[in-house]
Amino acid sequence: MKFVKFALFFALLPALLSAQERVTVKGRIINGQGEAVEYVQVGIPKLQIGTISTVDGRFEINVPCDTLEFFHVSYQAASYPVTGADDDVVIVLQEQELPPAVFIGGDTKEKYLLRPGANILKNMGIITTALRSEHPSGREIGSVAKAKKPFLVKDILLTVHSNHIPGCVASINIYRIEGKKESFVNMLHKPIYFDVAVSDKPQDFDIQPEETILLEPGRYFIAFQIVGYDEPALQAFLAKPEEERKFWEMSMDFNIYLKSSFIREVALGEMESVPVNIGVAVKGLEFQ
Repeated sequence: MKFVKFALFFALLPALLSAQERVTVKGRIINGQGEAVEYVQVGIPKLQIGTISTVDGRFEINVPCDTLEFFHVSYQAASYPVTGADDDVVIVLQEQELPPAVFIGGDTKEKYLLRPGANILKNMGIITTALRSEHPSGREIGSVAKAKKPFLVKDILLTVHSNHIPGCVASINIYRIEGKKESFVNMLHKPIYFDVAVSDKPQDFDIQPEETILLEPGRYFIAFQIVGYDEPALQAFLAKPEEERKFWEMSMDFNIYLKSSFIREVALGEMESVPVNIGVAVKGLEFQ
């Protein structure tokens, strides 16, 4: 009996190994009018594989034969079954229908929904986000807020301690945290992008969303993500011998704040709880 089991295992081994082999898929992402869609999250969530498309909608990813998923806040999610290597995939995303505007009567008061927490390490503690590969993975990190009453977001504030990523474009994402298993549901219908200049000095940002973001009572994750960068600069960095690369040459730093939060290492990957955050603050109007 043992011999039969071993024989069956070795008979299946090539198929098991083949299932794990990766192929390279390249392509572009467009909307229904044929226009490029920028900064789309691309990946296979269950396998913790992900990346972000470029400003002109192009993507490249190395994956096993499985189903690629595509996500952008302004469009309906899409998928593509990978059956082998391909260098000319075209993904067409359909626009989301925006929900009707919600009006709430009653009194409001200005309030901080979220404050950074304690920065007890001052400039001695740093969280670093670095670009170390040809296709950065879309790491997200941020802070958790709890709304006790309906809350209208007016300002999202954060400080970048230093930035050495040329042409850096960042985004703010807002997710509602639902259920005991803590699933993360996107709350935005329009992307929130902003540029971060190269600088050794701290840069303060006050980001005012274009769309109306009304948060019902509950828990929320406000996340920061690098979505764009100067590609020639990254290629020049990666062309250096590995021993000559300095990790800080393509990195961004934040001060550490002691307040529990979440992080995900790749676009569309799983969120993991962490005991620190990057000091995001949110203020707006709380409905009474």
